[in-house]
Amino acid sequence: MPKKATACTAAPQVNATTGDAIWPRVTREVAEDLAVDAIARDRAGKPPFDELSRLREAGLPTLLMPPGPSHWGTDWRTACAVIREIAAADSSIGELLGRHYALSWSARFFGSPEQADRIERQAGTGHWLWGGSIDLPGTEPEQETETGPELTLTPTGSGYLLHGRQVFPAGVTVADQLVVGAVCTGTGETLIARVDPADPRVSAVPAHDRLGQRLTGAGSVDFDGVPVQPDQILGTVPHDEHDVSPFATLAPLALRLALIHVCLGIAEGTLAEARDFSRTAPRNWPPSDPDGGAFERRPGSDPYLLLAYGELVAAAHTAAAVVEPATEALARGLLTGRELDVDQRADIAVLVAAAEAVTSKSTLEITTRILELTDGADSPADGPGFDRFWRNARVLTAQGSPTHRLRDIGDHYLNGTHPPLTLHI
Repeated sequence: MPKKATACTAAPQVNATTGDAIWPRVTREVAEDLAVDAIARDRAGKPPFDELSRLREAGLPTLLMPPGPSHWGTDWRTACAVIREIAAADSSIGELLGRHYALSWSARFFGSPEQADRIERQAGTGHWLWGGSIDLPGTEPEQETETGPELTLTPTGSGYLLHGRQVFPAGVTVADQLVVGAVCTGTGETLIARVDPADPRVSAVPAHDRLGQRLTGAGSVDFDGVPVQPDQILGTVPHDEHDVSPFATLAPLALRLALIHVCLGIAEGTLAEARDFSRTAPRNWPPSDPDGGAFERRPGSDPYLLLAYGELVAAAHTAAAVVEPATEALARGLLTGRELDVDQRADIAVLVAAAEAVTSKSTLEITTRILELTDGADSPADGPGFDRFWRNARVLTAQGSPTHRLRDIGDHYLNGTHPPLTLHI
């Protein structure tokens, strides 16, 4: 594994009464810092060691630790706001942080409260960054290959040995802990485990030359007989989906909502940078003179340009308005914990699905049209880099199609059916 950035000890000290007031300011400062060299870093496409150091210096990796005597954490509403603002400056780092937040709750979703508390204290003290995936092998038949699941855990006298290879969308190059789902060869159960990527039997290959989201630390990992102790098992996924607790199935919804905020951040970041460009840059629009003659206009005054920006800003506001109730619903569901029932989970799933569908469509529209509005501004090598927003949006939205989500929404609305209780993303 590549050498990781060391954990920073200069994180801001917050407490239960000041945390919510501090995090917006801290996040804004980090986002402004990331925006300064976002284009250069995107083009370089290097593993995000430096970016992770910036996050750690601000204390953001431990932001979602549950509040308690240590006073580390805040709630999911604040975490989602942080993801969105960071993503507006650098969507790759927004995705890295968003996936980290979702994975950091893996023990809470799948393990016992006591185990979750112990692991989260370790993670907070060590400023761990979580990588891996909660899109679990073995939870859906089509996820297995012809020869079996991607990852397996073979029981030994004192624990397990992890074998296999899996591709992860983030954290491969910089994570301190990986979350994986693997099938136990002894029982056939799917176990959720945490693995130290620094183990010499863990080999990571970073993904190079990605179209977009180049700085998430994506790549593939080979596990060659990695020892996994019993206390590294975070939980078990039941064979029958009807036996899965509604609270555990909030895990994929939490991840999807985090990525929705990344997507919304891309839309808002695109508009903000394009606005600054369009206020000063000339644009060769068709002549508006009835006699066919052109006349001089100041930058940003053309009615065609104003109409276009009006439509795109309205699309961004629409997406934000749909995302907000989904965020509130999920935050309430997470606070409810293991008492969450099937009906409450269904309502959350429908809101998240709606937010995903609307935000994906709006972000693709915004990033595509901004390329048109900036009139080829990306052609010079040192141009403003608007192409990266479109590339990032395409890669992010391609990770899942909203078609079946929309079908679930329609079925829920017409027939009162519930989206399936599943751990599949």
